[in-house]
Amino acid sequence: MYTDKPFFYGTGRRKHSVARVRLYEGAGKVTINNRTMDDYFKMDVLKLIVRQPLELLKMVGKFDVVARVNGGGLAGQAGAIRHGVARALLQLNEELKPVIKKSGYLTRDSRMKERKKYGLKAARRAPQFSKR
Repeated sequence: MYTDKPFFYGTGRRKHSVARVRLYEGAGKVTINNRTMDDYFKMDVLKLIVRQPLELLKMVGKFDVVARVNGGGLAGQAGAIRHGVARALLQLNEELKPVIKKSGYLTRDSRMKERKKYGLKAARRAPQFSKR
């Protein structure tokens, strides 16, 4: 469907999720891992997160978004797609950078779960202490 069309590319990341996003000229269809956005994300909040950069620039019906995303949970994946869409929009027009950057869509949210340490039950949770 999109094999020979020109596109704008952006890689987005959040937590453990990585999204490879392509923007094609189109009618505003969003496809994630070969599924529609409504099928992939059941919560409306996650759908809203994915569309935020396009809504900010009033380009909702102008581009089709095709994303391949893996790793992490659904919220992290939605954030990664948003980051990728914002980066792809910069390829379209570099002059949009101050507007997108001010809204925070170009910043990679690097917060991750802290790793579990040996001798502990979780990252910082120690085993229960027994005096006797």
